[in-house]
Amino acid sequence: MSQGPSILLIDDEAQIRKFLRIALSAQGYRVLEAANGEDGLAQAALHSPDLVVLDLGLPDLDGQQVLRGLREWSQVPVLVLSVRASEGEKVLALDGGANDYVTKPFGIQEFLARVRVLLRQGQGREALPASIACGALNIDLAYRRVSLDGTEIALTPKEYAVLALLAQHLGRVVTQQQLLRDIWGPSHVGDSHYLRVVVGHLRQKLGDDPAAPRYLITEAGVGYRLREPA
Repeated sequence: MSQGPSILLIDDEAQIRKFLRIALSAQGYRVLEAANGEDGLAQAALHSPDLVVLDLGLPDLDGQQVLRGLREWSQVPVLVLSVRASEGEKVLALDGGANDYVTKPFGIQEFLARVRVLLRQGQGREALPASIACGALNIDLAYRRVSLDGTEIALTPKEYAVLALLAQHLGRVVTQQQLLRDIWGPSHVGDSHYLRVVVGHLRQKLGDDPAAPRYLITEAGVGYRLREPA
């Protein structure tokens, strides 16, 4: 089996996946496949690919949703491959964290060139674990589940996004500005009250006393960190 860079194809069209699998495998890449958005997100967390090729027209989630979900915890390069050719769709995807956008139908040589560029840009990226444990708290990035003492906790998308981002920087401070920019978007970097509300709800659900927190530590005037287990 090839030991080259791994590429995850998220596309519901079996013929497109087969075409790309043959072309990419011939270049020495390892190819992973997903036919819907939920499976794509799960495989991205489980296998930590070096590049994601993402279709926008998926049967369960819109590709833009998949992109936002991916960007909650990963900076893997994403190449959008879609029939949607409007400027608005391209801007939305690029603003949402896509690194490049190719419109179907496409030339395979240009596609492979763009793949090479994105793989070079992604070199040195840290691998993402499938799950992160912080004492009795477990964040399963593959299936977007959080459990405490073995019991699953229901979180809103924003609560999960904040916790997952802190878990990716376990033991290190993540600034308020970074949390707001990465989760709410660049136009909300000054809306610190959004973050305070979400963190407050997270603490309630985790049974975390703000005066003596087990998990979520506030670094006054700077941001938050998830306490690293002793």
